[in-house]
Amino acid sequence: MTMILVIEDEPEMRRNLTTILRLEKFQPLPAEDGRVGVELAKIKKPDLILCDVMMPELDGYSVIAALRANPLTVNIPFIFLTAKGEKPDIRAGMNLGADDYLTKPVAKPELLAAIRSRLQRATQLAVPEFRPNFDSARPLETVLGLTPRVAETLLWLAQGKTNPEIATILGNSESTVKKHVVEIFENLRVETRTSASLRALEVLSSPAARR
Repeated sequence: MTMILVIEDEPEMRRNLTTILRLEKFQPLPAEDGRVGVELAKIKKPDLILCDVMMPELDGYSVIAALRANPLTVNIPFIFLTAKGEKPDIRAGMNLGADDYLTKPVAKPELLAAIRSRLQRATQLAVPEFRPNFDSARPLETVLGLTPRVAETLLWLAQGKTNPEIATILGNSESTVKKHVVEIFENLRVETRTSASLRALEVLSSPAARR
């Protein structure tokens, strides 16, 4: 049964979401806050995550940053649940690797359509035989046509590192890393960190990259 982690601090909303999912034959896994959600994601490895944005202690942005930084959870489809007033800020979450966002209160058909779409895409992109070689960013330069610094950024992005972590590793400013990530998206014609990571993993798993 497909497991969906629901990270929502508002009890009634959390209950409504889990009820809808259960009736649609999904296996809902409720989490009352971001910290619990991150731990459950690491332990249970759900097929998809629904996550509120505004939560105390650990908000949705911090949740996705933690999950995308962990190899065990980096590729789990992630959908933000956001209030109307939060929409202008949602791009920050998308840049961290969110796959989609829904505005609360979300209609049942819209919720189920988004979930099924992301699950289908995840199935199509799943490549369990990936055996990437992270020793060098050179294959990313030659195959994807990236500059050396942008290729190095993608190399670490594909390993689940956050922008601040990449900045520290490469000795760049965080703003420079953000510019490199934007350039990666433009060059690869993708919209999320997950899609960019998958493209990088394809290249780094090629026989030439493993030599």
